[in-house]
Amino acid sequence: MREFIISTESNADLPEEFIDCNHILVIPHYYSIEEKIYGDGEELTTHEFYEEMRNKKKVATMASNPAVILDKFKQCAKEGKDILHISFSSSLSAGYSNIVMGAREIMEEYPQMSIRVIDTLSASFGEMLMILKAIECQSKGMTLNETADEIETLVPHICIQCTVDDLNHLYRGGRLSRTTAILGTIAAVKPILFVDQEGKLAVLDKVRGRKKSFMALIDHMEKRLGSFKDHQIAVGIVHGDCEEDAVYVKELIYKKFGYDHIMIRPIGPSIGAHSGPGTIGVVYLGESR
Repeated sequence: MREFIISTESNADLPEEFIDCNHILVIPHYYSIEEKIYGDGEELTTHEFYEEMRNKKKVATMASNPAVILDKFKQCAKEGKDILHISFSSSLSAGYSNIVMGAREIMEEYPQMSIRVIDTLSASFGEMLMILKAIECQSKGMTLNETADEIETLVPHICIQCTVDDLNHLYRGGRLSRTTAILGTIAAVKPILFVDQEGKLAVLDKVRGRKKSFMALIDHMEKRLGSFKDHQIAVGIVHGDCEEDAVYVKELIYKKFGYDHIMIRPIGPSIGAHSGPGTIGVVYLGESR
């Protein structure tokens, strides 16, 4: 059985120590601030990135570089390793198509190599949940295809719901109309967003007030857990440079469900550029998204 490695993209927002410990291959996505590009080499901390957003700097994001994908995949081929790639949602970025094209090209050049690409239809900690499962399968001695098949069964059950603090970032990203953003800001409306079955960001609910939006996240979580209530890989709380709020939501989840494997992770620039500072999200396994 050929050895395989697990790869993903930088918008899975994995901790560096986790990447190193589990030998994860990471394909970078890129972002810019006032035309200066980051993402492969020079980096900002997440706090520095969100401070730039708070200071009204112009930010933008870019998908993965096909040349970088080829280079990294070719190195694995030369080492005689196959690849399981767990990708950012195809509905949110061109990165997935870049990965698929790169995988096809490398397999044509190295016919003995196998690359399986999983479209998670998810983002951030949603990708990490699948990576955690892949690591578990790999540790049990499962093959590349056995592991990939197992991961694919999780795709429709990865639930991501979030609330944002500033609607204008969603307006700039084309997710809300300018009128809705202005009226929502005046009325202190906080939309509850979710990643739907097609991997797109959609509005699930609307509430007034930030604390009420946190409670709404918990309410929607309770409705979706179903048979997965006692079968979580981990529960994730993701945040846009607002860790105090993330800790508060963690306490709510612990009191409500008793989960002790709750991980708090910052949302990286690839996603944070569109959601903005103050975003809070919950990620878990549920009956449906």
